[in-house]
Amino acid sequence: MFSKPSHSGPAAARLRRTLAFRLTAAYSIAGLLLVVLATASLYLVLRAELDRSTELFLADKLHVLRTMLRERPEDEDALHEEIELESAARRYQRFYIRLLDDRGVAIMTTPGMAEQLDIAELARRTGGRSERSAAMEGKHGQPFRVASGAAAVGAARSRTDTVLIAIDVSLEEELLARYRLWFWGILLATSVLFPLVGYRIARHAIRPVEEIAATARKITSMNLRERIQAEGYPLELASLAGTFNEMLDRLQESFERISRFSADIAHDLRTPVNNIRGEAEVALARARTVEEYRDVLESSLEEAVRLSELIGDLLFLARAEKPLTELHLEKVDVGELLATVRDYYEATAADAGISLAVAEAAETVTAALDRPLMLRAVSNLVANAVAHTPRGGSVTLAACASGAELRIAVSDTGRGIPGEALPRVFDRFFRVDASRSQASGGTGLGLAIVQSIMMLHGGGAEISSQVGRGTTVTLRVHSAAM
Repeated sequence: MFSKPSHSGPAAARLRRTLAFRLTAAYSIAGLLLVVLATASLYLVLRAELDRSTELFLADKLHVLRTMLRERPEDEDALHEEIELESAARRYQRFYIRLLDDRGVAIMTTPGMAEQLDIAELARRTGGRSERSAAMEGKHGQPFRVASGAAAVGAARSRTDTVLIAIDVSLEEELLARYRLWFWGILLATSVLFPLVGYRIARHAIRPVEEIAATARKITSMNLRERIQAEGYPLELASLAGTFNEMLDRLQESFERISRFSADIAHDLRTPVNNIRGEAEVALARARTVEEYRDVLESSLEEAVRLSELIGDLLFLARAEKPLTELHLEKVDVGELLATVRDYYEATAADAGISLAVAEAAETVTAALDRPLMLRAVSNLVANAVAHTPRGGSVTLAACASGAELRIAVSDTGRGIPGEALPRVFDRFFRVDASRSQASGGTGLGLAIVQSIMMLHGGGAEISSQVGRGTTVTLRVHSAAM
């Protein structure tokens, strides 16, 4: 036999975890609390007003009887009308009055009072209450509010009578009972209505989120052009959609850069590998002399060195991105470091007809640096400068310290870089010369390596250039120990 699926299992648990369920529960609970607070407050206000109205009525009756007994004690007709006749004329909210003399003997009583109230209980309830009303149940179960008060008789106050008053508050209690019935009805209706309305509101509110999720599900490495159309979204979700689109823009740009890089690397790897293979095939096609074999080996070695340098650059960039990469700082004579780079490239620059020099001010600067890394960064800049400076030009290395910042500048009088390319020159895989010729220089990783080295030192690299006038790259190191 097959058992029926349990609604309290995984499906119910997933429902409780959904945003729509949580929003619906929040709306429903908040709405019900608001209804309960509002209706309960109105009920308390209504009850207080009804009690206040009853208290005012009792106080007013006491005041009228006291005035009559003090000013017109002989006017029995007026007392008779006030005590015995007025209540009978009222169809609703009947009241009863009993007037006692100073010996406790009843002088006048509203007809029917004894049938409605226990007189002994009334006297006990109102005794010594200082005119404050009390609740009392009649003989037939109807609710009463009762009060008593002393009344001086005549202007000379020859005696003091006692006034007992009871008012039937059945209408007020029936009104409150109907209110309570309406309260429970409203509470029952809203407990059903609020979840339904709350669910519709929640579904409408999270529809943009579902659309964002649907767009995200369509995105793959082959489809990065999907974007969220945020028109009509609430401000918060429109901001989220905008941020998501910006993230997709960055991802698309990154993938495109990686694709370009893959093509460039494939080209740069294929050329030396094909050269090595071609030379080996030619050398093996027939017997060669020792000198011919030497030439082939030398050429293959040059291509292998080129491959090794390319792979080394890629490995360095991969290591530099690791957050736990450590620097081995030491006190470095910056002038000596620049002189070392100059000496290394001096012969290459001389062959190209380029002047290579170190500014004198750099000779007095020291800083806490990772010397091998900084040597590599400056070497990359000088190699680029020499490669892009025509014969008769110059390359200058300079350094200066300003407060807690070290600045190293490599300037040339070369061809310069177009302004639209300047923001991207430090991007890895980017090359100004799209032809990727050997003369234009390398793989486009040199300046990316420089930037990585400077970021490891807590600094950065800046570039300024004018086409036809030259380029200056400045390295900044913060908190350098001078």
